[in-house]
Amino acid sequence: MQIKNFMIDQSLKELTQHRTVVLPIACYETKINQNIHGYIPLHWHDEIQFVLIEKGEAIFQINEEKLVVREGEGLFINSGCLHMAKEKNYSDCVYICLNVSPHFVLTQELYTTFVYPYIQATNLPYLSIDPNKPWGKNILDAIIKINQLIHQKLPCYEIDITVQLTLIWRNLIINGFQLEYEQTEMVKSHRMKQMLNWIHLHYAEKIMLDDIARAGQLSRSECCRYFKRILKKTPLNYVTDYRIQKSLSLLKQADSNVTEVAYQVGFNSTSYFIDKFRKSLNMTPLSYKKNKMDDC
Repeated sequence: MQIKNFMIDQSLKELTQHRTVVLPIACYETKINQNIHGYIPLHWHDEIQFVLIEKGEAIFQINEEKLVVREGEGLFINSGCLHMAKEKNYSDCVYICLNVSPHFVLTQELYTTFVYPYIQATNLPYLSIDPNKPWGKNILDAIIKINQLIHQKLPCYEIDITVQLTLIWRNLIINGFQLEYEQTEMVKSHRMKQMLNWIHLHYAEKIMLDDIARAGQLSRSECCRYFKRILKKTPLNYVTDYRIQKSLSLLKQADSNVTEVAYQVGFNSTSYFIDKFRKSLNMTPLSYKKNKMDDC
């Protein structure tokens, strides 16, 4: 299954149901350039995530850090961490994505000791999975096996999946991490999500820097530092980019027009909307709309 449009709520929490009928787990292939945005937008979820690049290479951002993950390599993304992904060098990147509820990784008796400390640690937002290391190869092989099990649905496949998850988690924690729990990091993550949540609720209105800073209980300068450190852009540039993202689904509607869409997503000038849209997508909103109509 390919997810082409990541549904997220106002706080960027992904709304995709990460589960099969009976298991709190999802495993599917993702082709980055087939997403509606052309990339996997910034989001987060309670589930832990494992990635295995099958083809090409991708640039992942997890919280403030960026890294390149190449064909055959993997990645663990911890619960609650903001993350996004872009294709690198037009490599037609495809990856297996495995999302799992932390409570399903091990039994409740083992969860408190062997899972909870890891998903709460502030120094473990992600972990690169190297296929050349035995523990890394074990994890990546198990991801492939889980993907096969979900598609084949042989008798008792649910039990086989739990066996593979236990194998994955054991190989993840045998590295002997010195876990850390910094209150300042937890507060920073919470404030960033508060500001993003406020923007996503009010993007169609007039937004000032003071409004965004107030949502995160920060000064204007601190607010700018948060955005530049984590998102590599200013708060108001983020607002503009988000408005353009929101315009895409509206432009695909047959009865919409560019001016109406511009005002619906918070622009107070059609020409300014067209200019920003062109710089972002290398085409005008009208060209985008016509292309999407032709695809229907």
